[in-house]
Amino acid sequence: MAEENVIELQESNFAAEVLESEKKVLVDFWAPWCGPCKQLAPILEELAEECAEQVKITKVNVDDNQNLASEYGVMSIPTLILFAEGEVVDKQVGLASKEQLKELISD
Repeated sequence: MAEENVIELQESNFAAEVLESEKKVLVDFWAPWCGPCKQLAPILEELAEECAEQVKITKVNVDDNQNLASEYGVMSIPTLILFAEGEVVDKQVGLASKEQLKELISD
């Protein structure tokens, strides 16, 4: 698995990696204790490899970054938020298939 393709975000690098990104950014709000989050991780790693040209795949651990989670209204995890040009353009709550995520990022 190519986990190095998925960027771990903190409050310190969120703006630079997401809000100032030239390409779309998919942010996975997750936690280590979350079962569906663990199921989603390998799907996101595959997408990070396959869709590297069009989207950057990132993760935010909600336990470590509660301010970011509340700023973006994350109530349950996993929550995936798609950003384009620094703006939220789409949101997916819960476990999603690879096909659903591909649709989400290709819109």
